[in-house]
Formats: sequence, C-alpha cells, structure tokens
Amino acid sequence: MTTKNTGVSPIEASRTSHSDPQTDPGKVELHARNVHFDLSQAPLHWIPGHPVASNFISVLNLMLPEGERWFVQTFNEALPLVQDDELAADMRGFVGQEAMHAEAHDKAVEEWLIGHGIDATGYQKQMEWIFRKALGPREGGTPEERRKHLIERLWLIAAVEHYTAILGDFALNSRWADVGADPNMTDLFTWHGAEEVEHRAVAHDAASYFADSALRRARAMSVALPVLAVLIVRGFRFIMKSDDSVHYSMIGKNLEYFRGARAGVLPKIRHLLGATFTYFRPGFKPTDIGDTAQAVAYLASSPGARRAA
Repeated sequence: MTTKNTGVSPIEASRTSHSDPQTDPGKVELHARNVHFDLSQAPLHWIPGHPVASNFISVLNLMLPEGERWFVQTFNEALPLVQDDELAADMRGFVGQEAMHAEAHDKAVEEWLIGHGIDATGYQKQMEWIFRKALGPREGGTPEERRKHLIERLWLIAAVEHYTAILGDFALNSRWADVGADPNMTDLFTWHGAEEVEHRAVAHDAASYFADSALRRARAMSVALPVLAVLIVRGFRFIMKSDDSVHYSMIGKNLEYFRGARAGVLPKIRHLLGATFTYFRPGFKPTDIGDTAQAVAYLASSPGARRAA
C-alpha cells in the first residue's frame, strides 16, 4: 500500500482508513520495517504547551527497550517448540518488529534525551534488572518446570501487549499533530503504536497455544497492571526530577495530566481502566482493540519508515 503526496498527513490518511470499512486488509504478514527518525531538532517538551504530557509520553523511550528485548528473548525461547507454521511466522514477525522498536527508542535516548540533559542511566539499570534478572529465563530445574515458567512469561507478555495495543490505538488517534507536536517524535510514537496494533493478537495467540487458561490470563494481568503502573510512574518522576525547566507540585502534575487527556495528547485514565476489564470478558479477542486497516495505512505513509526504505 502506498500513499500519494496529496498534502494529507500520515495520521490524517490513517484516520480516513479507520473510518472506511472497505479498507480492511485482511490477514497481514508481519515484518520488521527499517526506520529512521531525525530527532535532532525535537525539543524536550515536544508537545507545545504540554510539558507534563511530553515528559509522560517520553518515559516510553526509557522503559520500552529492555521490555521489548525481553519479549524477543522469550519468543525465541518458545519458537522451537511451536509446530503451527502460521503462528511461528507471526511470532518471527513479532520478534523482528519488537527488536526494531527497542533499537529506535534506544537511539531516541542516546541522541535526544541525553542531549537535553536527562541522564537515564539510573532508570535504565533498573529496567535491566527487572527484565534480565527478575523476569529472565529460569536456570536449572526440570524441563517441566522450565516449560511452566516459559508459559507464565508468555502470558505476562500477552497481558502487557494488551496495554501496548491500547496505547497504540491511542497514538493513531491522538491529537499530537493537531496541536503542533514535533513531527519526528510524533512519527516515532505513532509508527510504534501502529505496529503494536498490527501485531496485537500474536502474544495472546502464542500464550494460548501453550496453555489456554482463563486463570493464567487473569493471574498475568494481576501482575502486569501494577508493575506497568509503577514503572511508568517511576520513569515519569525520574524525568520530571531531571527536567529543570518545569516545577509542578503533585497536584499540579495531576491537573496537567487531566488537561492533556482532555486535549487528546494523553490517554484518559478511565479509558485505560475500562480497557483493563475488557481483558477478562468472555470471548475477548485482542483484535477487538484498534483497527488493522488504520495501522497499515499509517505504516505505509510513515515518514520515518519511508525515509529508511
């Protein structure tokens, strides 16, 4: 799929696709896309008039790379055990995309965040310990114990991917571009979000392949939700403490968050909580979140992807 140069922005093109049911692309072959995002001119507060929202979204640059490398490691551990060729192909596409996500956000930290005086070392070391040690593969034990531990990690990834799909759908429909956000930073997060929507069912399908259990699914979500919340809040506090250009009280930060949510540059808390409960709904399917056609339309026109093609 290609997008002609009609003066329509990539996000506007994807919104048009989202509103047209005739654009459903059907089954999409997942693959990693080479990308390049020039963040050299992006300000730290890349959403104008919303420093708190800018820093809150920027936490993802710090948190995601280690988590995505953990996804890759766990899927590579599981792949030799998968006998379903279609699922294995989807898992390999998922691995390629997640590896590229980690690389893109690492570059954002190295080439952009550090350049703005935010030393990320302390927070990054915490992420390394969590995803490499606490959540890494289990050494020793019986083959049955190692397999059980692998399945628990696959379900935990599926629970996390529920939220990345929700955030991906938010990115595709956010008002960042409308309020004049830096186009390259907007493209970075929207490209990532579009791929999260594109592969939103893979982690759930992989975990279900090994052990389709409502109990395992619920247990994984009971871990994923508080852990993600803590990591995001810690990352936000880390960036805000390092950002000498803004000074907000706790109440002020909360008010700024809700102002950003009303402006469409941050996800609404009630939406995130409501989406959490859908995960426990009988008959839940990851494809109920987001729109594949909208995601594919954006990915076809993403400046960062086209620049590196």
